[in-house]
Amino acid sequence: MNDPRIPQLREQYQARRATLFEAIMAGGSSTRGIQTQLRKLSNLADDLLRDLWHLAGLPDHLSLVAVGGFGRGKLFPHSDIDVLVLLPDGTDLEHEAPLRTRIEHFIGSCWDAGLEIGSSVRTVVQCITEARADVTVQTAMLESRRITGSAPLYRQFQSALDQAISPDAFVVAKVLEMQQRHNKYENTAYSLEPNCKESPGGLRDLQTIIWLGRATGLGDSWKALAGKGLATIYEVRNLQRNEDLICLIRARLHIVARRREDRLVFDLQTPVAESFGFKTETPAGHRFPKRASEELMKRYYWAAKAVAQLTQILLLNIDERLHPGSHALRRIDDEFYEKAGLIEVADDEVYLRNPHAILRTFLLYETEPGLTDLSARTFRALYHARRVMTAGFRQDPVNRATFMQILQQPQGITHAMRLMNQTSVLGRYLWPFRRIVGQMQHDLFHVYTVDQHILMVLRNVRRFFMAEHAHEYPYCSQLAAGWDKPWILYLAALFHDIGKGRGGDHSEIGAAEVKRFCRDHRVAREDALLVEFLVREHLTMSQVAQKQDTSDPEVIAVFAKRVHNERYLTALYLLTVADIRGTSPKVWNGWKGKLLEDLYRATLRMLGGRAPDLAAQAEIRKREALVMLALSAQPHESHKALWDTLGVDYFMRQEAADIAWHTRHLSRHVGSSTPIVRARQSLAGEGLQVMVYAPDQPDLFARICGYFDRAGFSILDARVHTALNRYALDTFQVIATNAPQSYRELINLVESELSRTLAEAKPLPEPVQRRVSRRVKSFPVAPRVLLRPDDKGQRWLLSISAADRAGLLYTVARVLARHQLSVELAKISTLGERVEDSFLLQGPELQNNVSQIAIETELLWALAAPA
Repeated sequence: MNDPRIPQLREQYQARRATLFEAIMAGGSSTRGIQTQLRKLSNLADDLLRDLWHLAGLPDHLSLVAVGGFGRGKLFPHSDIDVLVLLPDGTDLEHEAPLRTRIEHFIGSCWDAGLEIGSSVRTVVQCITEARADVTVQTAMLESRRITGSAPLYRQFQSALDQAISPDAFVVAKVLEMQQRHNKYENTAYSLEPNCKESPGGLRDLQTIIWLGRATGLGDSWKALAGKGLATIYEVRNLQRNEDLICLIRARLHIVARRREDRLVFDLQTPVAESFGFKTETPAGHRFPKRASEELMKRYYWAAKAVAQLTQILLLNIDERLHPGSHALRRIDDEFYEKAGLIEVADDEVYLRNPHAILRTFLLYETEPGLTDLSARTFRALYHARRVMTAGFRQDPVNRATFMQILQQPQGITHAMRLMNQTSVLGRYLWPFRRIVGQMQHDLFHVYTVDQHILMVLRNVRRFFMAEHAHEYPYCSQLAAGWDKPWILYLAALFHDIGKGRGGDHSEIGAAEVKRFCRDHRVAREDALLVEFLVREHLTMSQVAQKQDTSDPEVIAVFAKRVHNERYLTALYLLTVADIRGTSPKVWNGWKGKLLEDLYRATLRMLGGRAPDLAAQAEIRKREALVMLALSAQPHESHKALWDTLGVDYFMRQEAADIAWHTRHLSRHVGSSTPIVRARQSLAGEGLQVMVYAPDQPDLFARICGYFDRAGFSILDARVHTALNRYALDTFQVIATNAPQSYRELINLVESELSRTLAEAKPLPEPVQRRVSRRVKSFPVAPRVLLRPDDKGQRWLLSISAADRAGLLYTVARVLARHQLSVELAKISTLGERVEDSFLLQGPELQNNVSQIAIETELLWALAAPA
């Protein structure tokens, strides 16, 4: 039966809660008072729970206990309110129906009053049994506090829990849990949509330290931990300041989202940033505005970095306190010891007394066998040595020589640089790097901040030189094995995006920065020129491979002239592969790898002095295809019927394996009135290769694209050829949205459905309307269209750039079909959630300026993402 007083309690609670929400949203960027407001929200929930407890008429020998996050006495706006109804041992609700009814009434009234509770009902013994079985339950109970009810029963519960907890086992479990959580978030706080609670450097890391302190009896607050010597007053002050900022961000995130949302997703970053008083403005000397969200995220990343540094110090200190004297010290030199695989400073003043030792720490990490990390004492010493890393420190010849030694070591470079970034040493030594720490990237395909992307690219380059990773990219590893100076590529990786966020061409800015670095660090002129070239041109090879017709010898000739020689080409190829792989797991695929490798090999041949002879190359591919056909027992000269209809441009654009595949399936169907569709698993390793042979018609390309759109395929590449008998022979590289369980079934499906679609020749359907992703909505890309004649003036090149969405290519193809334009080549480049596609076109309307403008205008309208 509903109590008439509950609606009134609900109304009072909602009104007081709204007042507290307003207080949290006020105050701009000041974090002062956030902890007080969170306590007030918790107290408000406590008051309502007490009222409801008494309204339910629950007996005095029961206890109502707050557990989990609510047990900390601080409540975020839309966090769960977890409570435990604690029963005396021996209570059996199955046989005490009146008590069970009252408890059920209490829990139901909580929801009626507007409390989103998570509830459990247990005896003390049941609680301890659950806690022993599950460390998550144990942790939630560890943070408990009594709200109302029997105090003696709650004390009995606390005592039993304290006896049940094994400090050593609890520490091991929570540290492993922390590692798993960090792995889930790829061990970085710097994803573009971080979880401010769960990501590394988030609130959960801080809570873990308090849990460990409480379970081990070392302290249940930052002040208590400092009192036990686990942290200094300065460190505690920094922890509290950064905790306040992350708490304020999380609280406002909840209020803006109107739900429990702990991810700083793109569409919420701007409103949260504006609550801090940040505005979108164009800084002096910049071409583009700096978003309000960028300022917020930079502050968050710096806070998360500080939290990660300080929690690492505390974690190591707790371990040392629990296992004192268990690790013997091994002397390395006068300033460093090895302690259980960790680098330990000889004393806390080492870096202040001798700043040269700062960089030498990381050189030791690379060169001394058995070292795996830094000790708590070393982390702390580095944290307090930041004030000595000044301009003089950066200009010191000894430090410059040490940094070059770090780059040039045969192993350990990736982890050394990550450690240097984690401890803020990298940004304080490489001052341009400091500017991009926490710098967001609004290009729809990077998923990391600039500094994390750079370190990912460095890792990728390093893997090319490691035998255990040779299976990932065998050709890159083969080239790397013959490369004499890996450090040149490491240095290029460090600087390739270092110019981002400054308002100009980041490639040119980065080239200027690395030129200055090479001059200051006395890098040999030959090596310096190569590094500068790599930074300036790091986007070039990707653009040529993915946007231009690399079967055209003139394209290869221009690119070959730009890269100068084989050494420059090889270095650029390795850096390009590492760079694309480091943007996002979704951007790289086998087809892009093939495009880059084909461009590398074609350019290498041209640099070797093998001038392109179109007829000779076509003949070579024909001979290779004939060998393959003979091996598959094709009748002698069965190829002639098809090949006689194909021009030299077909044999130039197709590889021998593809020519042989086409011939096997089409030699008996030349001139067939029925469309022929064949598919096979792509030779690039991912997706399908689909061949279409049918009478040519202006809307054929659009019709094929329409089928792939509706069937859920993404088109990676299209090679379109019109034979002399006016038949189209088109080859598509496609990839399914969801990985197929069986390629055989997928091949059969595509062959039958696409054949039927082409044979029916129905009017082109409207594109399928699907939701636009949050990221595209948050960072819209202005569509661009460029239509220009090729160098020979015979065909036209169409380049488009827009935010990606389902059916975009089909939408473009419909426009081209309406204007009777034939597509000869399509290069489809999807960079995360941005597309940059190129088409080679023919058609009479392209000869008319008015028609050209109409085509470009129609394409711009078509590319504009739907609301």
